[in-house]
Amino acid sequence: MKRVIISVNNDIETDQRIGRTAGSFMASGYDVCIVGRKLPGSSNYKPAAFRLRRFRILFSRGPLSYICFNIRLFFFLLVRKADILQSNDLDTLLPNYLAGRIKGISLLYDAHEYFTELPELVGRPFTKKIWKVVEGLLLPGIKYSYTVNQSIADLYKKEYSMGMAVIRNLPLLDNSDMNRKEDQHPGGKKIIIYQGVLNIGRRLDIMVEAMNYIEDALLIIAGDGPEISKLIDIIQANKLDDRVQLTGRLKPSDLRILTAQADLGLSIEENLGLNYYYALPNKLFDYIHALVPVLVSPFPEMKNLVENYNIGESMLSGEPARLGEQISRMLGDRSKVKEWKENLVLAREELCWQNEENKLIDIISKIESGEPMV
Repeated sequence: MKRVIISVNNDIETDQRIGRTAGSFMASGYDVCIVGRKLPGSSNYKPAAFRLRRFRILFSRGPLSYICFNIRLFFFLLVRKADILQSNDLDTLLPNYLAGRIKGISLLYDAHEYFTELPELVGRPFTKKIWKVVEGLLLPGIKYSYTVNQSIADLYKKEYSMGMAVIRNLPLLDNSDMNRKEDQHPGGKKIIIYQGVLNIGRRLDIMVEAMNYIEDALLIIAGDGPEISKLIDIIQANKLDDRVQLTGRLKPSDLRILTAQADLGLSIEENLGLNYYYALPNKLFDYIHALVPVLVSPFPEMKNLVENYNIGESMLSGEPARLGEQISRMLGDRSKVKEWKENLVLAREELCWQNEENKLIDIISKIESGEPMV
């Protein structure tokens, strides 16, 4: 049987793009092994559909974390049989690139984001320069690659003259769990939801402070991350314990159930570099599939999608009072909410993995035949 090894520098369990990618490879007749990390707090995740290997690294973050993981990954790839190696993001590319060259194995690169413009690298010029050097050395030599939206593909095309395909991170269309239960709203309150990692640049503090200006609503922040302590302090300082709920990290199945109860989904990132400016976040598609109207940052990819499908609005201001006013107006406009919900039904049927994965299967076929992507 044909074999593929998929590498990612996370613990895999909540990385739904990796799971869908594995499914597409299996549909193409591949035995799939996914390699990732066992992080503090990781569960004993054991997928039934594919093989999983997670490395325990002594350092959970920082330069030594990347170095140790990449060394272990390189030697793992060097001794394992595979027909294709898939690298996900720049932090797994070097060992895949070297192992592929040494063994004569085809390499497929999936750029989940514009890595060198991550907010964590903005303001860290030395670290950013190192990643930029790695990127500049490796990307021009990659024959098969894809990324999450056209804006990021255009950036790589401009910088490295490489033709990346676009495969958006769309959920599987599943109509079995669309039983929205209005009576589950706590105390009749409207539910506003943010889902995702609690990182800098997500305007989480502004979301919380905006709740001072929104009546009869509950903000649910579903996720975990480095900003959680700061959020707890802001919630307590504003006496919003009864209006803001922090769920912590949830299983994907539990998160889908929770999101389906919401009235508005938020994705209002700050412009902390090109990666955020051109982002098309996973959470946006999760809201769409839960039939939840959205409020997004006025950045090109997000704004265009929301306006094209007419499923919500772009944020008018990042000032808490004005943000609260806009959210209150959106929640209270019954005719608009009805219109957005009708459009969401069409959007979720079009924006699904069943439609998108054909692009990945086509790339896999090209790799097998040696045909160039473009």
